[in-house]
Amino acid sequence: MTGLGATVARAGRRLLSSLPALFGVLVFTFLLMRVLPGDPAVFFASGPNAGKEEIEQIRKQMGLDKSVPEQLVFYLSDIGRGNLGRSMMTGQPVLKDLRERLPASLELTFTALLIALIAAVPLGVVAALKPGSLVDHGVRLFCALGVCVPTFVSGLLLIYVFYYLLGLAPDPTGRIDVFTSLPPQRTGFLSIDFLIAGDIEGWWAACKQLILPALSMALFVIAPLARITRASMLVSLGSDFVRTARSVGLSWQKVVVTYALRNAILPVITIAGIVFSTMLGANVLVEKVFSWPGVASYALDALLSSDYAPVQGFVLLMAGIFVLVNLVVDICYGIADPRVSIG
Repeated sequence: MTGLGATVARAGRRLLSSLPALFGVLVFTFLLMRVLPGDPAVFFASGPNAGKEEIEQIRKQMGLDKSVPEQLVFYLSDIGRGNLGRSMMTGQPVLKDLRERLPASLELTFTALLIALIAAVPLGVVAALKPGSLVDHGVRLFCALGVCVPTFVSGLLLIYVFYYLLGLAPDPTGRIDVFTSLPPQRTGFLSIDFLIAGDIEGWWAACKQLILPALSMALFVIAPLARITRASMLVSLGSDFVRTARSVGLSWQKVVVTYALRNAILPVITIAGIVFSTMLGANVLVEKVFSWPGVASYALDALLSSDYAPVQGFVLLMAGIFVLVNLVVDICYGIADPRVSIG
């Protein structure tokens, strides 16, 4: 079997081994939603004075008139056919709602993670090269402040400074302003779709809307990335292979970049994967502050209204993405260090 074929086979085995975990997430989420207080049929009935017959009709429409084991069997059967149910809030299939909103969350999360990595890795390297110095203490203080400030607080501060005081940022009211026409949907990422359409003005408008929410999320995750980079670099710089590279006359820049950083990047890849999965599911506060139409705010609205299907679909989506991210992290491990196998 070729190297590529072996890699694909090992990746397939990893995905199959994750199916029991996904099944457990399905069952746990289903049961958790059933024990939460409140009756969704009463919530979606037309007003507090709705009659008993109307409430019973909605309960039957949502399948709540059956016993919990029967509901679970029907739910798993629908999942097997690719049917995540219908949202009572939007009146649309949950799969369609998630498909429409997921690109917005992915675009925001990818951009925030990119900003965080661009800032965190150099900060961690510089702090490791000068341990105990003023620069090192400054980086550690910045990381501590980043963790202490919640994302919604940093988001509100950024809006206040760059939108209200300086007037440099656009209205924090979604992915695009009302005066810009949407491009033909190709990827769902507006910044990419505008470029494909050749609309530079629309691309810049989408980027301006994206900068502040992405920066709000990035400020919170720079800290763990910078700290793990610093710790890994300190270990690498004290290793025998670094001392050997210095002893044979290699330049300090080549030693740091080629030898120390490459070996220190493996823990950073792991933390980046965990951070990405966490950001995607936990960016609900940023989405609410900036009116960003993502899947997290969609799931929160559904949870507050006791709309079971969207919440269950959201949790299943996050679990699936977490499995895929872990697989991608393992593949990146193999690229960074060929000695590592995804098996």
